Amino acid sequence: MANSSSATPSFKVVLLGEGCVGKTSLVLRYVEDKFNNKHITTVQASFLNKKINIDGKRITLAIWDTAGQEKFHALGPIYYRSSNGAVLVYDITDQDSFQKVKTWVKELRKMLGREVCLAIVGNKIDLEKDRTVPVQEAEEYATKVGALHFFTSAKLNEGVEETFLSLAKQMLAKSEEKEANGNLSRQNSLRRNMLVVTDDEPETAPTKSCCGAGGA
Repeated sequence: MANSSSATPSFKVVLLGEGCVGKTSLVLRYVEDKFNNKHITTVQASFLNKKINIDGKRITLAIWDTAGQEKFHALGPIYYRSSNGAVLVYDITDQDSFQKVKTWVKELRKMLGREVCLAIVGNKIDLEKDRTVPVQEAEEYATKVGALHFFTSAKLNEGVEETFLSLAKQMLAKSEEKEANGNLSRQNSLRRNMLVVTDDEPETAPTKSCCGAGGA
C-alpha cells in the first residue's frame, strides 16, 4: 500500500503477464533507459525503484517485475498482495498473452477489489504488421474492467513513460481521495461523540418521592 509516513510517498506496482511479452524490457527502459535485444528471463521476481515528480509532488514507485512462466504463476499473489497498481502486459502479436491478461485482472480484482489501479499494456508495437490482438478489442476490454490502456514499444521507447506516469497519477489521486475521506470520517465521528450542552437547557425538576415522610 501507499506509504505516506515519509516525506516521499511510495507506491507498489507489480508487472504481470506471460513470459516473452516484454515486462522486463519495459521496466529497464523506464527506470534505466536501457534496451537489450536478447530475451531476459526473469526468475521469480526482480525489484526496481523509480523516483518521479507529479505536479510538484515527489513519489517513489516500487516496481516488482514478476516471472511469466506458468511454473511461477502460483507465486503471483505473494508479489501483487498490497499493490497500489498493476501493469498487465501482453504482446500484440500473441492473442494467448492477451487472454492471460484477463485471468490476471480477475485475480487482482478478487484479491484487491477496486483499490488497485490497473494499466493494460499492448507491447511490441514495433511489430505492428504481425498484430493478432485487435486494437478495438483490447481497448473495449480495458474500459469494461476500469483499466487504463496503452500501446508500447520498449525497443523504440514509445508509450513507456506515459504508461507509468498515468498509472502513478491515478494511484496518487486514489491515495489522496482515500486520505481525504478518512479525515472526513474521523471528523464526523468526533462530532457524533461530542456532548453538546446549551445554556438554555431547561433544568430537570426534582423527583418527588411516591411516599411522603408524613404518611398516615
